[in-house]
Amino acid sequence: MKLEDYGALIKANELFDLVVVDMDLLSKSIGCRRLVDQQIASADSIASNIEEGFGRGSRKEYTQFLIISRGSAQETKGRYGRMKHWLSAETIQARQMLCNEIIAILTATIKTLRSQTK
Repeated sequence: MKLEDYGALIKANELFDLVVVDMDLLSKSIGCRRLVDQQIASADSIASNIEEGFGRGSRKEYTQFLIISRGSAQETKGRYGRMKHWLSAETIQARQMLCNEIIAILTATIKTLRSQTK
């Protein structure tokens, strides 16, 4: 498998681009600077951990990095829910659905990798 063809990474990069646009809208809102920084970092962490894990060359390490990536996707999704005071319900729902898609792909991959080690 080519890393650039992996669905979770494609969607994680798409999510990151959307997060950057969304967070630019909030960057000037009072009290949002920390949330903006954390949301950008957690969205970046999704793709970064997929890439780093893939580069390790070990199934066990790759699995662990995918678990971390999944946690970052869950964090990003949860924070979107808490941003209901600044973002539209439609935006939040769309971003959370994309996070759910990423989480589902990562979960399936983790299960597959774990079954191959037995």
